[in-house]
Amino acid sequence: MHRLHNFLLLLVLANLGRNALGSKIINGKKVDENSMLYMASVQNNRVHDCGGFLISEDFVLTAAHCDKSSLSVVLGTHDLRNVDDSMRYSVKKCKHPSYESIDKGNDIMLLKLSHKAQLGDKVQTVPLPSQDMDLKENEQCLVAGWGSTTSHGASVKELLQADVSIIQTDLCKEKWNDIIPDSVICAGGYGTDKGFCQGDSGGPLVCNGIAVGVVSFNKNLNCRYPDVPNVYTDISKFLPWIKMTLELNDC
Repeated sequence: MHRLHNFLLLLVLANLGRNALGSKIINGKKVDENSMLYMASVQNNRVHDCGGFLISEDFVLTAAHCDKSSLSVVLGTHDLRNVDDSMRYSVKKCKHPSYESIDKGNDIMLLKLSHKAQLGDKVQTVPLPSQDMDLKENEQCLVAGWGSTTSHGASVKELLQADVSIIQTDLCKEKWNDIIPDSVICAGGYGTDKGFCQGDSGGPLVCNGIAVGVVSFNKNLNCRYPDVPNVYTDISKFLPWIKMTLELNDC
């Protein structure tokens, strides 16, 4: 029975690249128009598909499993009904070289913008953590994104955020039956009714104003589950690669 349980969980992870894409914020609230100005809508064929966040004038950070053939990035609005061509950037995809699939980790990708983002009262960057970042259990953070507010629900156009708490790694691994990849952070989705769902992949986990994680996956398509935490890529583990890419200004 234990092996069967492991097998079923592996099947869940195998489908995450499809099922977790573009997660939605559950039980969140509308983001103030003057905050989180680093948020990016990563779009496929000009339709919102994933979240992302601006870390320099030239680069947006998102999840590797958000890779699609026709990506662009929209910056400078919390309302996707209010988008014009000046907000849209074509991109070059810089996927982490070790990424193979969502269940094996390394779910992180940089998008090099076609031209520098104009920073100002509508667009700002978000700082990244240090390599020795030490998140505390139950530390209050937030996750944000566009999308529906219930499982299988209709998407929303205005950016939402939800408060989530950091979950200790050992507990997270126990709840996931030790099959989650290395270099992840767990927060929300367990012991709470808040977290992400389908539509927000690639968005940031923000603690004390610092982007510490990238939305990676949850458990299948059920967004109101108390049994396993939400999983994020731990940005602190990928800082050398991020720094090298930004310095080269290319993939």
